[in-house]
Parts: sequence; C-alpha cells; structure tokens
Amino acid sequence: MAYLGQTGSKNSSERLKFFCMQLTPYLMFNGNCEEALNFYCVTIGGEIKTLSRYEGSPAESMGEDKQKVMHASFEGKGITLLASDGTAKEASNSGNIHLCLDFKDANAMENVFNALAQAGTITMPLEDTFWGARFGMLTDKFGIKWMFNSELK
Repeated sequence: MAYLGQTGSKNSSERLKFFCMQLTPYLMFNGNCEEALNFYCVTIGGEIKTLSRYEGSPAESMGEDKQKVMHASFEGKGITLLASDGTAKEASNSGNIHLCLDFKDANAMENVFNALAQAGTITMPLEDTFWGARFGMLTDKFGIKWMFNSELK
C-alpha cells in the first residue's frame, strides 16, 4: 500500500484528498468542561457554539452527573476545540498533547499567555529563541498544555 508522498498505487487525486483534512482537538475534562470553555472565551477570545448535557440525551445513562457536558464546541479566530466532561481516566491521559497557538502579533500573544497562565503553571516563559521566534509554554489551571509561538520580524 502506498502512503501520502510515495509513488505507487494511489494517483495524485487520491493523495490530494488527504490534504483537505483539518485537525480539531477534542479535550476531555474531569467535570469542569463548561468552566474551562468559559475561561477560554475570555482568555483566548471566542464563543461556545454548542453545549449539550447528558441529561435528556440518548447517552444520559453514561454521565455520572446529568448536568455535565456530554459534548461542546468552542470557536475563536483561527481555533476550533471540541470538549466534554469525559471520565477521570480520559481527562488524565492528555499528558503528551500540547495545543500550539501561533500569533502574528507578539503583544496579543503575551496578553493571551498571561491570561491563560492565571492559576496555571508557566513551564517556559515567553522569550526570543534561537530559531527566530518568541516562544513560551504553560499548563493552564485545567491541566491543558499550551505552546505559544510568534515569528520575530
């Protein structure tokens, strides 16, 4: 079987369809999904587009607390997140994932960085790097790991 970028059985139109994909992170929280999304509305800018609770849904029996979020979507400029109050195990298994925000404006990046850092942990302060960008990392108060990047001019 040929893979993207290889020659072989797939013609160029079949390979091209892979370029039309979009990755949308799905975040699992441990009971505080709605609070986290409201925090992101303020810190990142954007809005909660949909929010469905377990109560009244076909999946009602799956939620320990029927008022918790079964599924939600968040949209801001250049960012889409999906989220849920998953199980404790799901919420704790995100250790190797970081969400990276790329900015054109370093001042805007600093504002969002400082807002998300509130009650969180800065793992790398914003600083100019050897690869020509201003970069920093933090874990927000909900345990979500963020990377910030802005190319230096």
